[in-house]
Amino acid sequence: MSLAVMMPIHKPVMLYEVVKALQVQPGKRYVDCTLGSGGHAEAILHRILPNGRLLGIDTDIEAINIARNRLAEFRDNITLVHSNFANLRSICEENGFLPVHGILLDLGVSSTQLDTAERGFSFRYDAPLDMRFNREETLTAAEIVNTFPEQKLSHLIRNYGEEKHSRLIARQIVRNRPITSTLQLAGIIEQAIGHRHGRIHPATKTFLALRIAVNRELENLIAVLTQALDCLEPQGRLVVISYHSLEDRIVKQFISRESKECICPPGTPVCQCKHTARLRIILRKAITPSIAEVKANPRSRSAKLRIAERV
Repeated sequence: MSLAVMMPIHKPVMLYEVVKALQVQPGKRYVDCTLGSGGHAEAILHRILPNGRLLGIDTDIEAINIARNRLAEFRDNITLVHSNFANLRSICEENGFLPVHGILLDLGVSSTQLDTAERGFSFRYDAPLDMRFNREETLTAAEIVNTFPEQKLSHLIRNYGEEKHSRLIARQIVRNRPITSTLQLAGIIEQAIGHRHGRIHPATKTFLALRIAVNRELENLIAVLTQALDCLEPQGRLVVISYHSLEDRIVKQFISRESKECICPPGTPVCQCKHTARLRIILRKAITPSIAEVKANPRSRSAKLRIAERV
C-alpha cells in the first residue's frame, strides 16, 4: 500500500484564494516552500501546464514521499527537495530556479503530522514527546521538557505559547521529571492550571510553544521571508498563510517594512536608512477562510493569508 493511501491527506487551506493570490499562469515558475502532502502544489501544477515548473520544499521526508506519490503525473514539471525553507535561496540556485513568479508559505503543522500519533504533536494520543518536522534533527520536545532550567522553560512557554500561566506550568514540569509522553505532559499541565475552560485544552499553548521551539519556526520564517525577496522576479507574488499571532505578526511587519521607502525612526529629520521599497501590499487586511471552509475543515479557522508583490 502506498504512503498516500496509508496516511490521512491534509486538506489544503484556502486553495482557491492561494491560486488567485499567486496569479498562477501557464509556463511560469512557482515555489511551494511547505509542500506537505501536495494539495496546493497539485492545484498550481494543473494551471502551469504544459511548460511551467514547480519547486516543492519540505523539511519532513514523509511529506515529500506522500507528495511524490500524489503528484506522479506531473513528474516532468516538478522538483522536490527535502530541506528547510530557511535555505530557500540556495535551493533555488542549486536547482536553476531563479527568478520565480510566486512563492507560497503555508506555515505550521499539517493534519497528516497531527494525525500521526508517534510524531508527538498532539495530546489526543499517547505518544513520545517528539514534535520534530524533520526527524533527522536531534532536538526533541522531550529534551526541552526534561533538561531546560525552570526559568528558561517558563520563558519559552510564555513567549512562544503566549501562555500567562507559564511559571506555574514550568514549575510543575520540573517537579514531575522525567516526562516521556504527550498525555503525561498534558496531565501535568492540567494539574498546574486547572481543567479546560471553554474550547481550548489547558495544554494547547504549551504544546504550541514546544513545537515552535523544537523546529525553530520563527527564526526560519524570518530567514525565508528575507530570501524570498531575492528570489522573486518583479511582479512576482509572495503568499503566506499563518495560523497564530506570532507568525502573522512577523509576516505583517515584514511586508509593511519592505513596502516603505524609508524605515528611519519617526522624527528623523533626514532619511539615513537608504532603504527602498521592494514589496507592494496587495491587501491591507488578511484573508480568512469562509464559513463553509471552516465548517468543512475546522483546523482552518485560525488561518490568515497575506499577499505582497515584488516591485
